[in-house]
Order: sequence, then structure tokens, then C-alpha cells
Amino acid sequence: MTSPLLSGAAALTLLNPAEWTADTCADVNARLESASAAHIADWAVATFGDHLIVAASMQDTILPHMFGTRHEGVDVLFLETGYHFAETIETRDEAARRFPITIVNAESELSIEQQTAKYGKDLFATDPNLCCQLRKVEPLKRALSGYDAWVTGVRRVDAVTRSEMPVVSWDAKHGLVKINPLALWDDAAVENYQNQHDLPRNPLVAAGYPSIGCEPCTRKVAPGEDPRAGRWAGQNKTECGLHS
Repeated sequence: MTSPLLSGAAALTLLNPAEWTADTCADVNARLESASAAHIADWAVATFGDHLIVAASMQDTILPHMFGTRHEGVDVLFLETGYHFAETIETRDEAARRFPITIVNAESELSIEQQTAKYGKDLFATDPNLCCQLRKVEPLKRALSGYDAWVTGVRRVDAVTRSEMPVVSWDAKHGLVKINPLALWDDAAVENYQNQHDLPRNPLVAAGYPSIGCEPCTRKVAPGEDPRAGRWAGQNKTECGLHS
């Protein structure tokens, strides 16, 4: 039987891309913000189909599984910065083997060598904001072009800056709908889903990296520390710019 929450939002599923606005997104968010992640994923696939792309950092493989099992061949966006841990790349490749998904690697227009020649060695240390701009923010913008919606794994418990993250919103920066089906999940929900579906795991999480970014900008987190304390440690920086 169709979920009342899913059918309640169905009136908006036939909108043309140009008709999605902050107001229409707010209406859908009001209907879906207390729905399960499964219902939100069902709605997203039914609404956007092939015009949907799913972003995955490969800290876990929940979203590739959740959407790959609902829409075979779904595009899964991975920001290939050139600075990832080997374990993160291995997790991406294992997800591609295990699930019916299409990996879309979004890369900077500059190789690391070209970036070094232009901006100096180790830009991630001398100007981390510019490094993220070149290797994450700009590639994301190019990769999202042509889609009507994108899915992220952002959760409200991740950081104070994300504590009021809606489930569905209008992404004015990129001109499309942004969907966060895991927004209300806590760590226990993440663990339960991974156990239930026997998902591939990034081994760095169990090794003391509860929030995984690029290798030069991520350190282990001590017991009791904030989970994101290992990101850009020693820098006046808490976000890469993708969700702010």
C-alpha cells in the first residue's frame, strides 16, 4: 500500500524542472520531514528518475545501496579530489561492484601537479578554502549540471551547522532540488542499516575516523572528541563549502 506521506506529495511529482522553487520544496519538506528514509527515497526516485544524482563520500555505502536497489543504474556522484585515502577509493570500487549503480567521478579541472604549479605546494595547508573550492565545490557544480535533483547523506547530528538541515529544499546555488533522506538519522540508525543489509564499510571509521575527508586534512579522533574534530584540525574551517 502506498504511504500516505508519499501519496500526499505526489501532486508535485509532475512538475517541470522550471516549476520547482523554494516554496514547492518547502511544501514537500513539510510532508516528508517525518517520513522514513525509505519513503523519502521512494518519492525521490518516483519524482526525478534518471534526472536524479546521488552524492556519496564513501564514508559508508548506504545511499548507493538505498538508491541503487530502487533505481537500477542510478548515477552516484563521487568527488575525486586526488587526495582521498586508499580505503575510501577501495570502498567506492566495492560499492560499484556490489550495487547496480553508475559511478560519476567529478574531478577538478586542474591536476594536483597543475594546481601546485599555479598556487604552490600543499594548497590544502596554505589555503584550504581555495583547495576545497578547486577540488570539491567547482567539480560538484559542473557535475550537477543537467540534473533536476541531488541526494546527499547529510545528517543533522553531523555538526551544529547542519542541525536544521531540511529533508527537501531548493538548492539555489546549483538551481535544483536537494534531498537529504538521512537527515534525521543518528549513528545507531546508520549502524542498523549497515548491519541489516551487510553493506561494504570504509575501514577508516572503525580505525578512529568518524568523519572522513581528504587524507591530508583528516586525522584520527580521540574518544570523547567531536566526530568532526579530525577535519581540518588546526585550521579555522569546519565545512568544505558543499553544504553551506
